[in-house]
Amino acid sequence: MRKLILLVAIVATTFSCGNDGSSAGIKILPDSAGPVNKIAIVVDNELWKNTVGETIRNVMAQSIDGLPQPEPIFSLNQIPTQVFTGFAKQSRSILKVEQGEASFKIERDVHARPQKIVTVSGKDIAEIKAQITNNADNIVEALKAEEIRYKQMQMSKSLSGTKDIQESLGLKVKFPSYYRVTNTVAKPEDKFHWIKRDIQTGYTNVLFYELPLKAIKKDDSLVSQIIKIRDSIGKKYIAGPVDGSYMATEMAYAPHVYETIIDNKPTIEVKGLWDVKNQFMSGPFIMYLIEDKVNNRYVVAEGFAYAPSVSKRNYVFELESIIKSIRIN
Repeated sequence: MRKLILLVAIVATTFSCGNDGSSAGIKILPDSAGPVNKIAIVVDNELWKNTVGETIRNVMAQSIDGLPQPEPIFSLNQIPTQVFTGFAKQSRSILKVEQGEASFKIERDVHARPQKIVTVSGKDIAEIKAQITNNADNIVEALKAEEIRYKQMQMSKSLSGTKDIQESLGLKVKFPSYYRVTNTVAKPEDKFHWIKRDIQTGYTNVLFYELPLKAIKKDDSLVSQIIKIRDSIGKKYIAGPVDGSYMATEMAYAPHVYETIIDNKPTIEVKGLWDVKNQFMSGPFIMYLIEDKVNNRYVVAEGFAYAPSVSKRNYVFELESIIKSIRIN
């Protein structure tokens, strides 16, 4: 009996709360906060007002490729260093700029969860600006990845069933229940799937289908190949409001093409504008061609939005978050 009492006492001591309210050895963090794509910039007022602030804005508020009007990749909220306390520390995505030894570091879940803090420092203004400029891509990539992670967590609270897509294309994808499946335009053997969300001013959509690997040659004609493919898909499945009209690539603006990774697979990323010929309808699209060598194919996912007269950044961001959840069986 004495041994049992001693064991209970040891366990109770091991898991008892410390003065900070956390269990011994376990740090309990509050939930992070903040709107999607809003970044807390922790920097002294003097630096924010001079060329350091200008450099930060050039990196963090640069325009997004593929949107019809200029929109910044992030919205910024400057917080002076001396007031970065309490609730301010619970911001989800943070860029801290400090004076000191030149350094660049990325930390996760420091003051809240989920959270990512990127810290840049330098001994003077010139060195701070150099650190920001030299690490610009890493800063944007790290904070955007955190925002996508958060968006995917939010969407996962109420997911739609994807059995048909899984069985047809051999992949898993997470999208929220407010998207509806629109497959009446395709036959089962087409392996073409279309999900759609109605929004206040229009709608957002994601298309899923596959192509043989030989359908794409990575050479100087890559852009024209992609345009030809997506226009053929638009003509076959995405009809416009009048007979004979369909969604096609807006040719006045050449699509932007990049290389990226989805599900640990090489992926072609395309951003551009679509329109409906002879109709006043257009908007942005993002397209991903995921190289699935095991199955000798590309898995293609394209998101497009129709949202006239309003900001489109967060709509396209949601489409990107859905597509980047794809996992191929």
